[in-house]
Amino acid sequence: MQFLMLVWNDPAAETYVPAEDTIEAWVTTNDAAGRRREGDRLQAPEDGRTVRVRSGKLLVTEGPFVETQEQIAGFDLLECVDLDEAVAVAADHPMARFGTLEVRPFWKWTD
Repeated sequence: MQFLMLVWNDPAAETYVPAEDTIEAWVTTNDAAGRRREGDRLQAPEDGRTVRVRSGKLLVTEGPFVETQEQIAGFDLLECVDLDEAVAVAADHPMARFGTLEVRPFWKWTD
C-alpha cells in the first residue's frame, strides 16, 4: 500500500535541535528497505500559492490560505504493508519529535 506522509512544523513540539536531526539515517534506512519511494522538503509557505476556482473565477492567494502556526514542511511517499507499518516508519522520523507527521493511504480506485 502507498501512503503519503506529510511533515508539519509544529511550534508546540520540542525545540528543533540540529545535532539530533537523524533525517539522513532515516532516509537511508527506509530507502534501502524499499519503504520510502520519494520525499523532499518544501520551501516556506509564503513562497507558494493557494489556487481556487469559484463561480468560474480563478482566485490565487499568496502563501497558505488558512492562518495557522503549523505548516507543511515536506512529504514522503511510503510503500508499506499496512497502516501500522506506515505509522511505525513515521514514528522513527526525527520530525515525530520536532513537528507532526500525518500518514494517509492513497485513495483506492475501483474499475
